[in-house]
Amino acid sequence: MISQNTIQQILSRIDIIDIVGSFVKLKQRGTNYLGLCPFHNEKSPSFTVSPAKEIYKCFGCGRSGNSISFLMEHEKYTYVEALRWLAQKYNVEIEEKESTPEQKLQQQAAESLYAINNFAQKYFSDVLLNTEEGRDIGLSYLKHRGFKEEVIQKFQLGFNPEARDSFSKTAIAAQYNIELLQKSGLVVVRDERPMDNYRGRIIFPVHNQSGKVVGFGARVLKTTDKAPKYINTPENEIYVKSKLLYGSYFARLAIDKADECLLVEGYTDVVSLHQAGIENVVASGGTSLTPDQLRLIKKYTNNLTIIYDGDNAGIKAALRGLDLALEESLNVRLVLIPDKEDPDSYVNKVGASAFKEFIDANKKDVILFQLELSLKDAGSDTNKKAAVVNQVAETISKINKAEDFTKQQDYIKQSAELLKIEESGLHALVNKFIREKINKEENRINREEATAFEKTGQPVDIEDDDTLTLFNKDELSERAMIASLLEFGLRQWDDEKKVADYVFDEIKMHDLEEMIDNKKLVSIIQTYKTWYEEGIEPTVKNFLYYEDQEMSALVVSITQTREELSLNWLSRYEIKPITREDEYRLDIQSTLNYLKLRKIKRMIDENQHDLEKSGNAEEQLILLQTHQHLKQVEMDLTKQIGAVIFR
Repeated sequence: MISQNTIQQILSRIDIIDIVGSFVKLKQRGTNYLGLCPFHNEKSPSFTVSPAKEIYKCFGCGRSGNSISFLMEHEKYTYVEALRWLAQKYNVEIEEKESTPEQKLQQQAAESLYAINNFAQKYFSDVLLNTEEGRDIGLSYLKHRGFKEEVIQKFQLGFNPEARDSFSKTAIAAQYNIELLQKSGLVVVRDERPMDNYRGRIIFPVHNQSGKVVGFGARVLKTTDKAPKYINTPENEIYVKSKLLYGSYFARLAIDKADECLLVEGYTDVVSLHQAGIENVVASGGTSLTPDQLRLIKKYTNNLTIIYDGDNAGIKAALRGLDLALEESLNVRLVLIPDKEDPDSYVNKVGASAFKEFIDANKKDVILFQLELSLKDAGSDTNKKAAVVNQVAETISKINKAEDFTKQQDYIKQSAELLKIEESGLHALVNKFIREKINKEENRINREEATAFEKTGQPVDIEDDDTLTLFNKDELSERAMIASLLEFGLRQWDDEKKVADYVFDEIKMHDLEEMIDNKKLVSIIQTYKTWYEEGIEPTVKNFLYYEDQEMSALVVSITQTREELSLNWLSRYEIKPITREDEYRLDIQSTLNYLKLRKIKRMIDENQHDLEKSGNAEEQLILLQTHQHLKQVEMDLTKQIGAVIFR
C-alpha cells in the first residue's frame, strides 16, 4: 500500500500540462491550453486543460477530470498504477504503508499467485513453441484452427504436456509453494502426489486490466465423455471471474477508439477476431454478464454489441444479463451468426471485411429482438401474450435514468406497435414497474417524515415555498458541514484548538450516522478526520486526487456549488449564511446546531413512541421527564440557529 506521505509528494509535483502534454499536443490559449481530444476523433480542438484548476475538459465528448483520472482514462491504469507512473516520472521514492496482518497475508498471497501465474505462462508458452510435443500437438492444433504465430505470442497461448506432473515438478523445483500452486488451480494433489490439472490442454492466459496474468482457461484436445471441454482457474485473491472479461487488456484502447465493445462467448472467438484486425472484442466466458463486467465495458464505451451463435442456446446466452446492461445505460445491440457458425469459424470462413460488413448490417436492437422472439413463442395464446407485455414493460422500466428518458419513450412507442396495444397502456405499465422498484429500494426517506406519516397517516406539512423537501434541506445542511470543514477546518477556533478539533469534539464519530443521513458524506468526514490525525492536510486538492473517484467527485461538487447554496441559505432555510469568512465561527456553529437539532428531534420521536407503548407508570414518568429535557434542548438549539420547527 502506497503511504500517504508518498502520495503527498507526488501530488505536490504534479503538473497537469506536463502530464497531459506527454500524450496530447497542447497550445496555450490565454490562461488555458487547447488540443485535439485523445478520447474521440475530432478535427477542431475542443480539449481544454486548465493549469490553475488542475483539470481537463473536452467540450466535444464531455470527458473531464484531473491528472490521475487522465492517466486512468487514457492508459487504462488503476489508481495505484497511475500513482506509480507519476512517482517514476517525478523521481519520487515510493514508501509502502504498513498494512494490517490480514492485509499483509492477502497481499503476500496475491503477489505469490501473480508470480506463479507468470512462471506458468512462460512455461506453457515455451512448451508450445519450443518442445517437440508442444509443436506436434498444441501448435499444430492452433495452426489447424487458423491461428498465426504472432497472435499466439500476443495472447501468450501455451500447452501443458500430457505427462502427469511435468509442470508440477518444474514449479516445485523452482521452489514455488505447493499450497499456493493448488490455490492457483494449476496443480492438484491426489494420493499425496502433486499432478498437473491442465495436462494435455491448450492454455489461454487470462489477463487483468494492467496485463498481469490472473488465471487460465485450459481447452482439452482429446475427445472424451468424461473430461470437460474447458477448465478454468478457481476463484482466489486475484482471480474473480465475475470481474474479468477475456481479452479486455488487449482490447481496451481499440474499444475506446471505436466507441464500441464487441462481446463474444469464447477465448478462440476473441483470438480469431484480433487476428482478423477486429480488436475491440472481449469474451464473457459463456457466463451471464455481471454488473462488474458491464461496468468494466462502460469504462471504455456505452455501446455494446453482443455477437453470439444463432442457435437457441446462443440466443439465450446473449439475452442473459440484458436488464443489468440496460440499468448501466448501455446501448445494447445483438448480432447472431448464421449457419450454425460461431464468430471464430465465421470470420475464418468469410474473411475480415465480409465479417465487419455482416456485423454492421445485422445489428438488432436487443429489446425489440427479445420482444419479437417472445411474441413468436407466444403465438395466439392470450395468457402468454399478456406475460410478454409484462415482460417487455419490466425490461423497459430498467431504462430509468434521467438522461435515458427519450430512449425509454422510443422503446414504449415501438414495443406498443409490435404488441398492437395502446401506447398509453404500456406507458402506464412501465411506470408501475418503476414505482414498484422505487418502493422496494427506497432507503433514503427522511426518518422524521416517515415516522410522522406512520403516526398520522398524513404527509408532513412542510412550510416551504420551494419545491425542495425537508430532505433536501437536510442534505444541504450536511453538505454545508463538509464545505465548512474543508474551507475553515485548519483555521484557529480559539487559542487552544483549530476548527477541525472543535467540530470533532462536537460530533463524535459514533454519532455521525445518526446526524448525517448521506453515507457518502459520512465517509468524507471520516476520511478528513483520518488524514487530519495523521498530519496530512485534508485539503480539497487531496480529495481531488483521492483514490475513491466517487468521493473525489462529490467533494468537487460540494465546493463548486458552495457559493450558489450560500446565496439562498438564509432566505430559504433561515440558517446563517456560510460564505462570510469573518463570521466562519458562526457558520460552523450554525451548521453543527442544525445537525444536532435534527438528532434531538429524532430522539423526541423515539421517546414519544416508547411512551405510547409503555404501560408502566414509573417508566412513563421517566419518559415524560426525558421528553421535557429533549424539548428544552430543542428550544435552545432552535433559538441559536433561528430555524422553524415544522412539527
